[in-house]
Amino acid sequence: MTKAIYFDMDGTIANFYGVDGWLDDLINERTRPYAQARPLVNMNALARRLNNLQKKGFKIGIVSWLSKSGTESFNKAVTETKLAWLSKHLHSVKWDEIKIVPYGVPKSEVVENSNGILFDDEEPNRKNWKGQAFDESKIMEILKAVA
Repeated sequence: MTKAIYFDMDGTIANFYGVDGWLDDLINERTRPYAQARPLVNMNALARRLNNLQKKGFKIGIVSWLSKSGTESFNKAVTETKLAWLSKHLHSVKWDEIKIVPYGVPKSEVVENSNGILFDDEEPNRKNWKGQAFDESKIMEILKAVA
C-alpha cells in the first residue's frame, strides 16, 4: 500500500477556473483568482480524512504548478497566495510536503514519493505519474478506500 498522497491545487481542490476573469488576471500578473478560488471539495471532511491518514502513517503533500508565463516576482506572489489559500481552507492540516513549482515541471520528479497517490485535474499529469493517479471527482472516494 502506498504511504503518500499528493494534491494538485488549481482545478483539483481549488476552483481556480471558476473565478471570472482568471485568464486576464494571469496575463496581467494578478493573484486574485488564486486567492478567490472556492474549494472544490468539502474542506472540513477533507481535513479530517487527511489528519486521520497522517495518524496512520501517510505523508500528505501538495504539488502544484505556477502560472505558465509568470515573472519571478509574480511566481513568488502566487506561491504566497497559494500557501495562504491552504492555510485558510485547510488550516488544521500539517502538510508533510508542499511543492509549488514552475509550470510544466513533471510532478513526479519533485516529490519525495512519486509512487504515492496523486489527485490532479490534468490527464497528462495523471498519465505521467509513477503511482496511482485520479481526477478531482474521486478524492473522497479514494481517501476512504485507502484508510
